Amino acid sequence: MAGKNGNNKNGNNFSDQKTDFGIVRPRIIEEEMRKSYLDYAMSVIVSRALPDVRDGLKPVHRRVLYAMHDMGLTSKKRYRKSATVVGDVLGKYHPHGDVAVYDTLVRMAQPFAARNPLVDGQGNFGSIDG
Repeated sequence: MAGKNGNNKNGNNFSDQKTDFGIVRPRIIEEEMRKSYLDYAMSVIVSRALPDVRDGLKPVHRRVLYAMHDMGLTSKKRYRKSATVVGDVLGKYHPHGDVAVYDTLVRMAQPFAARNPLVDGQGNFGSIDG
């Protein structure tokens, strides 16, 4: 990239500009997008897409379990509708859309999806046959 008042690698003359908000440094859009996208993609993979080695849960799993605990849903209480749990999770902890939360809740209730189901689902939570 350009130095303080130098040329960049393409020979264009870019210089830093002082503004009321600070210093503005011109960037080449292709390089900036490539770097920013790669940084974001790695952040998503590391922090959201891969389960944590400590407990095997993704952040959305933890949010659902915490919301259910917060609502007092234990094995000795009556069943609640999935929409109640999903609405609580969306409202407090996961403002990204209900599909991921529903999918997570269903997967945690399926006995064939993990060694031990984390949620006791009542009704149709899918079958191994599809």
